[in-house]
Amino acid sequence: MADAEDKTNTCGTVCLKYLLFIFNLLFWLAGGIVMAVGIWTLVDKSDYISLLSSSTYSAAAYILIGAGAIVVLTGILGCCATIREQRSLLMVFFVLLLLIFLLEITAGILAYVYYQELNAELRADLKERMVQNYQQPGQEHITRAIDKLQQDLKCCGSNSSADWKEGAWIHTNARRRLVPDSCCKTPTVGCGARDHPSNIYKVEGGCISKLEEFILQHLIILGSVGLGIAFIQIVGMIFTCCLYQRLKDEVY
Repeated sequence: MADAEDKTNTCGTVCLKYLLFIFNLLFWLAGGIVMAVGIWTLVDKSDYISLLSSSTYSAAAYILIGAGAIVVLTGILGCCATIREQRSLLMVFFVLLLLIFLLEITAGILAYVYYQELNAELRADLKERMVQNYQQPGQEHITRAIDKLQQDLKCCGSNSSADWKEGAWIHTNARRRLVPDSCCKTPTVGCGARDHPSNIYKVEGGCISKLEEFILQHLIILGSVGLGIAFIQIVGMIFTCCLYQRLKDEVY
């Protein structure tokens, strides 16, 4: 009877080991995906981020990159702990899973809070940054970001193309243009002299509405990835606790 019970316990332990090992492989891959999404957000969209006064959006991406790096290392540790059946390593693995879970919750809260404040921030800061800093000395990165923004998102001005009639650019660098050349549907030198809808992008809400929509889409991507990893982690923590308890029982 005792032998049958021992055999059942051993079989259960082996099953848990295989489940946890498979989990670690998936977890390791997920960590790479999280890092890739965070890096892509910062590198590919760095010009847009420079137009935002708040660092919350980039902070959420940095947290994901950090969490992804810890996930990769934790996945390796989890595989070692599972293969060697060391309870101390399993405990460290569990603590790291919990730490990553808290990091992702923090990133999710930051993303949610930031979205609530996003519209007000864009309306307060984007117009001033665009009309006051465009093509001004020492503001080359802002100029590149604005040109890329208007071309990529097919918009002109923060609220409308009329915004370009205000600010420093129209008085210093316009050269008879009514809007920057990046507002044009087919950009050429001096094309901004004609602001007819057939020539430039005229979008309701201007670049503010387009940028808000763009950031929302990326926050949804970041949030979805974080939630997916969080769900996997909960499963992993359950498996880890079960295996830890099994090994403890077998010792006694």
